[in-house]
Amino acid sequence: MEMVLLVVAWMVGGGSPGPATLAIAGTAMQRGRPAGLAVAGGVVTGSAFWGMAAALGMSALMLAHAWLFTSLRYVGAVFLLYLAYKALRAALKPGATVPVAAIGATRLRQLWLKGTLIHLTNPKAILGWGAVFAVAVPPSAPPAQIWQTFSVLITASSIVFFGYGFLFSSDHMIRAYVRARRWFEATFGLLFGAAGMALLFTRGQTS
Repeated sequence: MEMVLLVVAWMVGGGSPGPATLAIAGTAMQRGRPAGLAVAGGVVTGSAFWGMAAALGMSALMLAHAWLFTSLRYVGAVFLLYLAYKALRAALKPGATVPVAAIGATRLRQLWLKGTLIHLTNPKAILGWGAVFAVAVPPSAPPAQIWQTFSVLITASSIVFFGYGFLFSSDHMIRAYVRARRWFEATFGLLFGAAGMALLFTRGQTS
């Protein structure tokens, strides 16, 4: 029962609006399903990295050294502000529609990298996984329990993030984006900007 509650809370937290879900949704609507799933794959990769790091005790080490956590927070803030700049610049471009174009393997790898960087530079991912392996799983837990918890939660994350990729690449969502491209891009830009500024000026939770 405790595991079920943990998974539900994890999926609700992962599915709530944030940089990762915004990036997946925006890319899926603009570039189609393969592109949206590529970003989602990158986000899951970043999440898996921090999950394994937490399972091995590395996230606790980072949190113990405030300068490492603070540096990552600033890098994440700059990256989100860069995404905000790109979205707002796109919103200012004339033209009411943008066709969904086929993209090659190179571009898909770039989108995967984008998703990976979004989650690797997200301090909340460190805090989330760190809390799981500090609170939900006792320090004395056997390795089998630790890695079972990791497997269950990364599977839940995959369902959420790839689900966003499928949902927002539906014909209905793409048509909505095409009709109101500039409004969508402006909204994404403002939300990315707000997230970046929050990271930049919010005191880190390392003390």
